[in-house]
Amino acid sequence: MSARSTPPAAEDLRIAGLVPLSTVDWPGTLAATLFLQGCPWRCSYCHNRAILDPRTPGTVSWSEVRDLLARRRGLLDGVVFSGGEATMQHALIPALEEVRDLGFRAGLHTGGAFPTRIEALVNAAGGPLVDWVGFDLKAPPEVFEATVGIPAAGRGPARSWENSRRSFLALARAGVDVELRTTLTPLLAPYAPRIVEVASDLWREAGAPRYARSLVFQQVRAVGVSESFACSLPEKPRWDRMFETVLESARATGEIVGVDVEARRADLTEANVMKK
Repeated sequence: MSARSTPPAAEDLRIAGLVPLSTVDWPGTLAATLFLQGCPWRCSYCHNRAILDPRTPGTVSWSEVRDLLARRRGLLDGVVFSGGEATMQHALIPALEEVRDLGFRAGLHTGGAFPTRIEALVNAAGGPLVDWVGFDLKAPPEVFEATVGIPAAGRGPARSWENSRRSFLALARAGVDVELRTTLTPLLAPYAPRIVEVASDLWREAGAPRYARSLVFQQVRAVGVSESFACSLPEKPRWDRMFETVLESARATGEIVGVDVEARRADLTEANVMKK
């Protein structure tokens, strides 16, 4: 039997980093966070650029994860699978199954690049394999592919946007607890009201009642990003003022379209940077 036809196992997961205890990667939950290797996108503001290449072997074995969970039973509530783009790996699903079999809840950070895998994990025989998802709404459709670093020229419809939309709808319609969030950069700031409108459309299409529709704007920070992107950011006092102004505009739109707009400021968003 070839390697390609062998069903993936949790041991095949390529893990680039592990945070044994996080209070911020899954709000309200004590979790261990796994950073999985590989991502198909190249967002300019990515703060985990070292783990984007899917061909790079992992540095943390699944047996180390098992050992950690055995030691932390009763202390940890769950495990967050982050990245990179966690759904890029075939071994994600057996790893999620094992985490849940061990009695832990499972969380996921994703931009929805691989809807087929998202659909597989929400349609598992025993129900969805994830309890909570931090879903990254990267940008509105008209600038989505530019934001994720993929040229759309000659490709017809914006495939990356459609993949992301399909993934979000699969999760939300399956009843998974989803935090919809957007990392706000200076380039995306003018689109903030439009992003709120897109969030409203997504929640409505998913069938969410008006009171349950929310969007978190995460203020981009200089931690972990490329030197060129860090240099492009305004000085922090100015960027903080810009962020507050954008929030005011976004919240005004949210009141109109029925989306609760929340903020996660840079001094509170140092989570989800892979620790080495």
